[in-house]
Amino acid sequence: MPKTHRYQATVTWTGNTGTGTSAYRDYSRAHDVTADGKAPIAGSADPTFRGDPARWNPEELLLVALAQCHMLSFLHVCTAAKVVVTDYADTPHGTMTTTADGAGSFDEVVLRPRVTLADPAQAGLLDELHERAHRLCFIANSVNFPVRHEPEPVA
Repeated sequence: MPKTHRYQATVTWTGNTGTGTSAYRDYSRAHDVTADGKAPIAGSADPTFRGDPARWNPEELLLVALAQCHMLSFLHVCTAAKVVVTDYADTPHGTMTTTADGAGSFDEVVLRPRVTLADPAQAGLLDELHERAHRLCFIANSVNFPVRHEPEPVA
């Protein structure tokens, strides 16, 4: 039986520099992302769109959400398959294309997880386990662009 899960957060714009959005260059893109019981995330726009490079932007957060979801799904399928992971790191990258009217969308995201196993002889299972994790990932199942994997096994 399907279960419905609900999520809630607050995004608060903190970038009014005194004149609100009176002109494109007259306001900061700074904002805070909060949720009950969690530390705030300092957000902004991508620097290309006048954002603060020291703050997280929505595009980075989407990339990170895909990588986190895959990692958590992967660790789950490894546990179920009796494959012991001792280290996991990912360096995902994504590409986005904008159009002349200012719209845009992601073209793809590539996850590059590096996985260390307790038993290196099980490395042959990694591709299948990554594929199973991809099928289970809630975030990857929710986007309309390809999410590819280029795993880098580590002995």
